[in-house]
Amino acid sequence: MSNSFIDGGLIPLKYTQAGEQASPQLAWANAPMGTQSYVLHMHDMDVTRNRTSEDQLHWLVWNVPPTAKGLPEGVPRGSHLADGSYQISATGPLYRGPGAPATGPLHHYVFELYALNITFDVAPTEDAFETRTIVVTAMQGHILGKAVYGGLFRRPAQ
Repeated sequence: MSNSFIDGGLIPLKYTQAGEQASPQLAWANAPMGTQSYVLHMHDMDVTRNRTSEDQLHWLVWNVPPTAKGLPEGVPRGSHLADGSYQISATGPLYRGPGAPATGPLHHYVFELYALNITFDVAPTEDAFETRTIVVTAMQGHILGKAVYGGLFRRPAQ
């Protein structure tokens, strides 16, 4: 859930590269029994990276405590957050808002939340895409549940 925009709706400028680039507020409930941590993966499904099947990473947050019921609007920059979780994006240790060009179609930005039965000792590397691969690999076999929330964005024409 989010108070920032409706699922499947347009993402307001405030949460994009064309605006303040503040992370949106996200909330969740009904965690599966045995949840030990959460991973949030935000990506642009309409972009291919380096002619591969890999898409654009906008935000990866992992080892979110099992007691968390969401993330507030405007999560601060920094790879290690106050609650013990880590974050990274293609532009560094921060939320990277949507940035689809004005000249193309709306892009689909997906927030995937995974409930895991573990926490894992993975620190961010210098390469966000390498970090994502390490985190996703560490998650395998430990996913108790998944929730998906999405939004659309294209930069305004100037």
